[in-house]
Amino acid sequence: MKRRTVLKGVGASLAAGSLARPALAQGKSVLKFVPQANHSSPDPIWTTATVAWMHGYMVWDTLYGLDEKLAPQPQMAAGHEVSADGLTWRITLRDGLKFHDNEPVRPADVIASLTRWGKRDGFGQRMFSLLAEAKGDGDKVIVFRFNKPFPLLPYALGFGNSFIMPERIAKTDAFEQIKEYVGSGPFRFLRDEWVSGASAAYAKFDGYIPRNEPASRWAGGKKVYFDRVEWKIMPDPATAAAALQQGEVDWWENPLIDLVANLRKSPDVRTMILDPLGALAVVAFNHTQPPFDNPKLLRALLPAIDQTDYVNAVVGEQTDLGITGVGFFTAGSPYANKAGIEALTGKRDLALAKKLVAESGYKGENIVLMSPSDQPQLQTMAQITAELFKALGLKVEYVSMDWGTLVTRRASKDLSSKGGWNCFCTTWGGLSTSNPGSNFPLRGNGASGWFGWPTDPEMETLRDAWFDAPDLAAQKKICEDMQLLAFKNIPFMPAGQWSNPTGYRKNITGIIQSSPALFWNVRREA
Repeated sequence: MKRRTVLKGVGASLAAGSLARPALAQGKSVLKFVPQANHSSPDPIWTTATVAWMHGYMVWDTLYGLDEKLAPQPQMAAGHEVSADGLTWRITLRDGLKFHDNEPVRPADVIASLTRWGKRDGFGQRMFSLLAEAKGDGDKVIVFRFNKPFPLLPYALGFGNSFIMPERIAKTDAFEQIKEYVGSGPFRFLRDEWVSGASAAYAKFDGYIPRNEPASRWAGGKKVYFDRVEWKIMPDPATAAAALQQGEVDWWENPLIDLVANLRKSPDVRTMILDPLGALAVVAFNHTQPPFDNPKLLRALLPAIDQTDYVNAVVGEQTDLGITGVGFFTAGSPYANKAGIEALTGKRDLALAKKLVAESGYKGENIVLMSPSDQPQLQTMAQITAELFKALGLKVEYVSMDWGTLVTRRASKDLSSKGGWNCFCTTWGGLSTSNPGSNFPLRGNGASGWFGWPTDPEMETLRDAWFDAPDLAAQKKICEDMQLLAFKNIPFMPAGQWSNPTGYRKNITGIIQSSPALFWNVRREA
């Protein structure tokens, strides 16, 4: 597989030591950050884009948060009580919680926020399928009464994007974007300064009271040490690398892996693995229209998919950052397994795949393959996928766009000929795909599911069984069955796994290992 051409000119840009842009103003109270992609849809319930999730943790808070050991800890909650039969939970809000408009956080806000979240999130959907009633008891207590015990409640509420918004905002349909960004978290979103494709800005919310605890992943004391955080959208890797080396920005979230070795040579730059769990590479298919509504065609791809092509194209010579032989759960997680994995690890056979494509009933339908021009890793994945499809005799229309446009378009269920799509490539944070509860792309819940919308009742039944399993051994066996079923119906194609270093100025300290990037606890040394 040929190496991508996106790096042309990078070395020259770094050597030149200058940028064709005005110098960014420096200030001890301002953190300048380069995110991985354009910030186009700042609703972390409506979209699963990492930049929206990152934005969500800045602007809103959650009842619970996972710590560095992935254990749920109270966050907005002061604590909880559980009835002896496990059916009733009483969660008490801690003192001093208020929104950015200085209104207090009420049980009604919490219930409305979780109701909206529960329509889109995997854990939330399970929670609400078991919930008999949610109500407030006074100004501080939320009562959840379940039809059957749900011991994972703190984990579910601490795992992801269960952000607490004002009731009026949270009443927005879960499948529509919110239009207000009044938060409950440590930063205020400065909407008037937001220019999609260029920049976004956040100000410290002085009314936020952090917990009196050390910061630990999404839990603990969310103490803010900068007056402002400014996001600078820099889709060109050479530009971002030069800006970091010259001190024009403080932190680059997701450097192109090929550039990390050069960054490490800079005396004023440091690198680290931001998320120890890495990311699972995903080739996503639209299961609602031809040709990928045909499982036979999807299975025909298996003998030709080579995870080594994807991983090597992304990590290059830094092979320690990549993993192949990966199934439908994050490698290294308790539920990763080898059931059916020979479909991806056996000898690659392009001729067999072409034969299976011909036998699948494929009728020459056009395949709209979306590729994000401002995300080099995903662009590389899309290029590899396009070449593979063409080699198999599939008709491919490679459509390049920025990530923000792709995120919007992938929500369309129109025919690909009328503005819809058939395929795109992305990565999922390793924590999300580590278990059936949060593995969105593995779901089989159709129109209520992740983009691509596969319908697989058997997969949903297995997922329910995982929630009800009595112990880890039983859960692991269920995950093996889920993986075997996934190799049969192909909800998505796992294309390998890798870890992304992050780059930052040497005087920036306190960065928390997490995906997404977090901005509390971060400070600048004198």
